[in-house]
Amino acid sequence: MGKLDWLPREGELKDHLFAGEMYFSDEAPSVKYEKRPLLDGEGKPVEGLYSAWIMLNNPKQYNSYTTDMVKGVITGFRNASVDREVVAAVFTGEGDRAFCTGGNTKEYAEYYSGRQEEYASYMELFNGMVDAILMCKKPTICRVNGMRVAGGQEIGMACDLAIASDLAIFGQAGPRHGSAPVGGSSDFLPWYLSIEDAMWQCVSCEMWSAYKMARLRLISKAVPALKVDGKIIRNPMVVTDKWLEDGEIVYGEMKKGEDYKAGKEMVKSGETDLSGLDAEVNGTITHLANLFPGCVIKSIDSIRGKKRFFWDLAKNDHRHWLAANMMNEAMLGFHAFNTRKITGVDKIDFIKYRQAIAQGRDMTPEVFAEVLGKPQEK
Repeated sequence: MGKLDWLPREGELKDHLFAGEMYFSDEAPSVKYEKRPLLDGEGKPVEGLYSAWIMLNNPKQYNSYTTDMVKGVITGFRNASVDREVVAAVFTGEGDRAFCTGGNTKEYAEYYSGRQEEYASYMELFNGMVDAILMCKKPTICRVNGMRVAGGQEIGMACDLAIASDLAIFGQAGPRHGSAPVGGSSDFLPWYLSIEDAMWQCVSCEMWSAYKMARLRLISKAVPALKVDGKIIRNPMVVTDKWLEDGEIVYGEMKKGEDYKAGKEMVKSGETDLSGLDAEVNGTITHLANLFPGCVIKSIDSIRGKKRFFWDLAKNDHRHWLAANMMNEAMLGFHAFNTRKITGVDKIDFIKYRQAIAQGRDMTPEVFAEVLGKPQEK
């Protein structure tokens, strides 16, 4: 017997894929998992090499993730990590309206609301989803095909790189709807942005454009995606042609007044074309494929370590707080959002709520009823 006869031979390779493909499906809500051929520098498929596309498939609810979808994301990244044919993993959403808007508020309101321990178990899965992205042994790219908001912003920032449609918007929604951005944003944003930009992004619930995110270096690139009269143009709702106005940087800010309205009408008149976004994503993967894979992932893990340090430091504490909060402000916030079609508002009356606190009132169902929206008259 030769010295190397004990090594696996062709046809004897072990299967390291993670059990859980039952969470992959073409029927929403679900997660899709596809292996797409690696493209060479001329755009031709390369034999035997692929990128793994992990797609949130719940477009009618802006690709918000359900409990089973979280399991699908975990499975997808674990499989991409150990699949010897995969060069990189792409994380994206179905359609052109949203990458992800966070957890499914219908499920939150109708199942998890008031169930502290159930939500704690759910948050254990959420933490596992972020861990799966941060631990993937392949480069991870967030393809931002639309809104990246709330928990969607957080799982997107767990990826190594982000390339966005310039129609995408970015932001947090927790303080508006009964939560806090402690699923990653409070850990990651201070690394990406200035401390005050990170603070305002976390607490204001403002939505920022892809161009502003590129200017602040939260994402790698914003790619024009609006086609009007057969021509691709930049997002007309955003300032993209000047840097300074009255001494302040306005590049990437949303336009105001009539300019914004005109831009919005132009967007309505056009169609979304994500071919440029896909070309940028595929070009990035092709670039990564032409580097030593071991050196690439060592470099990536060395940088990820800084993100993981603060994420690991706080994730369990955040899990406990979020679970406890499901008995109070989250219960109010998610019910308000879930009943918006009935009441016409998607948030509580914050002033009445603060007045009740200032008066020292017990947070009873009666107080909750006072601050929630009332059904609209038909």
